[in-house]
Amino acid sequence: MTPYSTLPFTIKQWAEDDRPREKFLLKGRQALSDAELIAILLSTGTREQSAVDLAKQILALTRNSLTDLGKLSVDDLKVVKGIGEAKSISILAALELGRRRKQEEATQLTRLITSKDFYDLMEPIIGDLPHEEFWVITLNRAHKMTARYRLSHGGVSSTVVDIKLLCRYAVQQLAASIVLVHNHPSGSTQPSDPDRLITRKIKDAVNLFDIHLIDHLIIGNKEFFSFSDSEML
Repeated sequence: MTPYSTLPFTIKQWAEDDRPREKFLLKGRQALSDAELIAILLSTGTREQSAVDLAKQILALTRNSLTDLGKLSVDDLKVVKGIGEAKSISILAALELGRRRKQEEATQLTRLITSKDFYDLMEPIIGDLPHEEFWVITLNRAHKMTARYRLSHGGVSSTVVDIKLLCRYAVQQLAASIVLVHNHPSGSTQPSDPDRLITRKIKDAVNLFDIHLIDHLIIGNKEFFSFSDSEML
């Protein structure tokens, strides 16, 4: 009989202040690594691996990027041995709560002035999407948002915008000004030729209704491009 077990240690065999839940209570949530936080969501590991080991494998799917992890599906996570549907849903639900928290914080802004204000408002909504979406934000004369509306959604590289629909929506909201926002799933924030063309067309169209186009933002990979900041409006 060998004096040592050939099976890996379980979390219960770790020092108390190294176990994720106990560490959370003793040292606070900020002291935990991403893998340890995910391990708490997983609750249990397998006979071969601890919950932390499984969490590390999950993070490896996206090279430790929580942003990219939020883009995965249940089936994507299930490729990790020991991760079934229930554990996958728990992880994605937690990431969705984090996204909604960021969105809620952004909507508490009173006045929207800078391009960063508009980025903070929209990034939680479209920043992680695997497809392209085009939104319009309507503002009153005090620069407060009156509404935001998704004009279209498309594929990985493009979407079609109906300018007539945009103008009708802006007029219905009695908008004094608008901001356009769309995302690039590729992560690149550089405007394409179609991006430049649609911006010019929309600016000319809303001017007929005395509505000012303040900016057009392209969001991708936690960065953004502003037509206004770049003096392209």
